[in-house]
Order: sequence, then C-alpha cells, then structure tokens
Amino acid sequence: MGNADYTSPWTSSNDYNSNSAANHRVAIPPPQPFVMSLKNTLKETFFPDDPLRQFKNQSPRKKLILGLQYVFPILEWGPRYTLEFFRADLIAGITIASLAIPQGISYAKLANLPPILGLYSSFVPPLIYAVMGSSRDLAVGTVAVGSLLTGSMLSEVVNVNEDPQLYLHLAFTATLFAGLFEAALGIFRLGFIVDFLSHATIVGFMGGAATVVCLQQLKGIFGLDHFTHATDIISVMRSVFTQIHQWRWESAVLGCVFLFYLLLARYFSKKKAKLFWISAMAPLTSVILGSLLVYLTHAEKHGIQVIGELKKGINPGSMMDLNFDSRYLTAAIKTGIVTGIIALAEGIAVGRSFAMFKNYHIDGNKEMIAFGMMNIAGSCTSCYLTAGPFSRSAVNFNAGCKTAVSNIVMAFAVMITLLFLTPLFYYTPLVVLSSIIIAAMLGLIDYEAAIHLWHVDKFDFLVCMSAYIGVVFASIEVGLVLAIGLSILRVLLFVARPRTLVLGNIPDSKVYRSVDQYQNANNVPGILILEIDAPIYFANSNYLRERISRWIDDEEDKLKSSGETSLQYVILDMSAVGNIDTSGISMLDEVKKIVDRRGFKLVLANPGAEVMKKLNKSKFLETLGQEWIFLTVGEAVGACNYMLHSCKPKNSADDQSEKYSNNIV
Repeated sequence: MGNADYTSPWTSSNDYNSNSAANHRVAIPPPQPFVMSLKNTLKETFFPDDPLRQFKNQSPRKKLILGLQYVFPILEWGPRYTLEFFRADLIAGITIASLAIPQGISYAKLANLPPILGLYSSFVPPLIYAVMGSSRDLAVGTVAVGSLLTGSMLSEVVNVNEDPQLYLHLAFTATLFAGLFEAALGIFRLGFIVDFLSHATIVGFMGGAATVVCLQQLKGIFGLDHFTHATDIISVMRSVFTQIHQWRWESAVLGCVFLFYLLLARYFSKKKAKLFWISAMAPLTSVILGSLLVYLTHAEKHGIQVIGELKKGINPGSMMDLNFDSRYLTAAIKTGIVTGIIALAEGIAVGRSFAMFKNYHIDGNKEMIAFGMMNIAGSCTSCYLTAGPFSRSAVNFNAGCKTAVSNIVMAFAVMITLLFLTPLFYYTPLVVLSSIIIAAMLGLIDYEAAIHLWHVDKFDFLVCMSAYIGVVFASIEVGLVLAIGLSILRVLLFVARPRTLVLGNIPDSKVYRSVDQYQNANNVPGILILEIDAPIYFANSNYLRERISRWIDDEEDKLKSSGETSLQYVILDMSAVGNIDTSGISMLDEVKKIVDRRGFKLVLANPGAEVMKKLNKSKFLETLGQEWIFLTVGEAVGACNYMLHSCKPKNSADDQSEKYSNNIV
C-alpha cells in the first residue's frame, strides 16, 4: 500500500505491504463534477425512493398514464377492482360509518364547533382521499387530538361564546393552512421533517393529549354549563371542583353507564378479533339508546343536555368564509401548521402500520399530498381538520376492507345521514358524546409502550414523559415543543458526542471488536485501536480530538503500570465515518501532530470514499503518508506488528508482541 517516494523513519511498512499480497491500497474515488455531486446529494436527500424510476424508457403516452396513476392511485388499482372487493369494502364502509357519525359529532364539540361540522368532515375529505391516497386501510375523518388542538389554540384569540361566527371562519382558515402545509411538504419532498416526531414523542404526546381530552369531558359527564378553556389538569380540576353545587347526578349516572358499556364492548372485541363489530357499533348504539331514553323520559327537562337541531343537507360552500384578517392570520397559520403536523404524524404512522400487516408499501410524500388536498377541499366545503384516526382505521382493517372504496361507502352513508337522518339526533344527550370520546381516548394512553421505552431506552422514556407531563400540566403546545426539543437535542448529542471505542482482537480470528462488548477481546501490544462511530463534523471535531487524546493518555498510563510494551501506534478505524468536513480534517491534522510529538504513528483503517476524496483534496494524505492508510483494521495491525519487530530490539515485552504478531500476520 505504500508509496515508493515516501521517506520517513517508518518506511519499513512499505516492505510489509509489498510482502503481503492480500493487502490492497485504499482507493481514492475518481473526481466528480460539482454539478453531478450536487445532483446526487439532492437526489439522496429528497428522492431516496427514486419515484421517477417507473418513467424510464417509457413512451410519452405511457408516461402520461403513469403520471396520472402516481397522482391519482385509484386509476392504478381501479381497473382491477372486482365485485368481491366491493362486497368487502361495502361491509367495512358501513361499519366505519357507524363509528364515524357519532365520533364526528363528538369531536366537533371537542373543537368548540357546531356538531354538524363533524358530519360534514366525514363526507368530502374521505372522497378526496379515496382518489389520491395510497393506503388501502386508512379511514379518514376528524381526530380527537387535532380537534382539541384546534379548539385550544383558536380559543386563545377568539371567544367562541362571544363571536362564534368568527371562530368558525378561523377554523376553516386554519384547516386551509394545514392543507397547504401538508401538500407543500409532500410536493417538495420534505416529509423527513415529520420524522423529528419520534416514536417516543408521539407516545407521550398522544397519551397526554388523550388524558387532557378525557378531563375536558368532565364538563359533559357532570352536565356543567360553564367550563374552563384551558387544557392543563390544574385548571380543569379547579373548574370541576369549584362547581360541585352544579353537578347533575342524572348526567353523571347516564355517562358512567354508557362509558361502562363502551369499555365492555371494547373488552370483548379485543378478546376475540371476530367480534370487532361489537366495539365498532357500540358508539352508534349508545347514541340511539341515549336518544331514545331522553325522548321517552323527557330527560332534557331534568338536566340532561342534548345536541338540539342539526341542519339538514350536504356541505355548504365555505370559500367565502375564509378569514385572512391580519389580526387573526398569525393564529390561523400557527394552528394550521401545528395541527397539520400532528395529523400527518398520526395518519402516516397508522397507514404504515396497517400496510406492514398486509405487506404493501405506502408513499409518505404521496400521503402528505393527499392529506393536504383533502384539507384544502374541506376548508372550502365547511369541514375542519381531518386525518386518519387510529380507532376508525383499526375498525376498517378488522372489517376486512380491500381498498379505499370503503371511504367512499362511508362518505355516502354520511351523505344519506345529512340528507335525511339529522333530525333523529335532536335528542342525543351530550353526556353520551362525552362517554364516546373518553372511551376512544383511553385507547390512546399506551402505558405498555411507555414501560417498553423504560426497559429499552431511558432517554426515549424521558422524552415520552416530558411530552406527557408538558401536555397535561402546561398545554398541548408546550408539551409538543418540549418533546420535539428533546428529540432534536438527542439528535444533536448523537452528532456532537459520538462514541469512540477501543477495539481488541477476537481470539483465533482477524476480527476486531469493542473490548467493552466482547470481554474475550485482546488488546494488541504496542497498538491502540480506536473506532469512531459517526461522521466527523465541526460539531464534534473538538470533542473527538480531546477524546482521542484522553484514550492515548489512558492507554499509556495502563501500559506503564503493567510494564507491557510501550505504545507505538494509534489506529483509527474509520469504517463508520461516512463523511467529514474541513473542521474534521483539521482535527485529524491536530491529532497527527499530537501523536507525532509523543513519538507514535497515526494509522487510518478503511476510510470511506467521501472521506478519502476530501483527505486527498486537503493534502492530508500527503502529510500522513498514504502507506499508513489500510483497507481493514487487521491489515493495519499486521503492518504495525511487522514494524514493531523489524525496527525494535527484542525484550520480554517484545517477545509477547512477537507471539501475538505471529497469530495475526
């Protein structure tokens, strides 16, 4: 591997390289034009899935068809649709409609919006998604967390009781901005931004939001007329217990009975998968039974609050209701972006989960575009934020849906309800809606996932609990910011404080692994082998220089105390260093000077193509000497051992080194 012109006290490594035919020079990749390099970088960043591959070597007509199928997936699977598929989708669609109708009404109340908007939002958006979405199992509709976020964030700027019309218009405007944001992320291939919402973040945030939603429903359970708009647990509990004299026992009893029924239905559905329909039908059954009970007993005259009149007819247009007043525009944009991110994170995670079960792939960026377009269309048709709620999608999956046609069936069922059945909801008690929300939210508090995080990764558990505590004790926005902040901090720590490991030789092999992980790994006499476990950037270069110096100090102290061979070589295993910047190159140059001053030699093992290219351009290879760069750690150790025994007089410590050398080289 050596250069013939290299003249240094260590030139004997060239002799080792020439004697070892198995050794190969670490190649410097051929130079690449800047434009080509930039193109490849952008492609890997924004198009890792290579979505344009299908268009290669196709005729213009075929490219047009493929393009339309990419934007509208229904054109791809529609021609293969069969009557058998429709039968399955019809059953699934009717089943999820029975859940969507009561949930839609309930979640609209959660957002402080008219109940009818929950039905509107279960009509138009599912039709858009059925045409543009790539998931076969996702059931579209309003979501509890998004509803709560919309209600809490808009209530900060507008009092819904004082100006319900302005509040409604801002909800439509926030939905528009949520759709624009989601569609932009998909179009510009920026879906990786959502990845900053880690699994731990979502578990904690969703659990906290579910807890807050359950606490908010105490208003309906106890039949209270006035309640706090704050979402933190202290404000909610203060609002509940300062109004004990206004608690209505009739409402509380009715709420507890229906909540028990809903939880019992879920219990039986979980025990036997074939009984999923019991849990799916339970909310609608509760609404029907509750309405009949109120109608027959005139309970509305005895403290049981009811929905009242719902407007008949399908969605009216709302494009002219969009409000871009500068006084409220910032709040609408903020609400749209925050709710849009949460909707995307939940919807895509749910879609991917069910796609994994059925062994098919969904395109995250395509899903973002579909979500964005259905919310843009929804904002113009009296809908508010919609996504892919887990509870509804799980019912859709268990009901045996085959394609997105189940969403179309659900939308038509909701349309029939809007046209003919809305008067039947007049006597629906609000306490039943509160029970439905609580039952749905309890399923989102995933304590088993939190326990799993504790056992596997304590920092992830900290992120999870920070999100949960932030949401419950402060606000949803605070919990979200705290969780994302901790997740980003962890990413920065991974980059700024990468692991460095001491490697040793696994007995009877040429394999080198961490001495901490493998207790039987042997240190190589006179040689310190360090593995750098991350790319080297400006953010971690100073840390790595100091950490490598400390490793050298520790090794010298250990060798002096044990009387073993003094340290002669420091090998840096660069296998995991995918890239390096100018700060990283300066760090390597400083490390070389430190090593040289102590009379040692710096050796590199297996640097990657990008690293070699930059080391070559920076002239560091000339400074180090390319003969001191090896393809593997084993080759580097062999060369160093060869040097130790070719250039040093033997002593007892060297005898030990020679014995080791004979086993390796």
